[in-house]
Amino acid sequence: MSEMESLQQQMAAAETRLFKAVFPNTTNHYDTLFGGLAMALMDEVAFIAATRFARKKVVTVSSDRIDFKQPIPAGTIIELVARIAHVGRTSVKVTVEVFVEQMYSHQRQRAITGQFTLVAIDDNRRPIPII
Repeated sequence: MSEMESLQQQMAAAETRLFKAVFPNTTNHYDTLFGGLAMALMDEVAFIAATRFARKKVVTVSSDRIDFKQPIPAGTIIELVARIAHVGRTSVKVTVEVFVEQMYSHQRQRAITGQFTLVAIDDNRRPIPII
């Protein structure tokens, strides 16, 4: 197996999925999921994917363009999917998609997309090679 195939397998194996029910205590006055909570969940699933990929300590250094394409109402289920999009020397970019599902039908749509960059660090919090 080539080094590139091995890296692609490692990237695929790091894909992470997280499911949550959207309850009223997580919504705003429009009965839709708080944007800040959505971003926190996206950062969490990006962190897990990056950790599964690198198996090192990682920290978030940036989030790029988070697009809220549709509101996520209370009483729905969300699925967050994090995939490794790019691997640098000390960092990894993780793409996160948030899908909203109706609880009692098969209707499912992508609601939010975003990208997060995480850096591998040593015990002194200095960047180290990701692989």
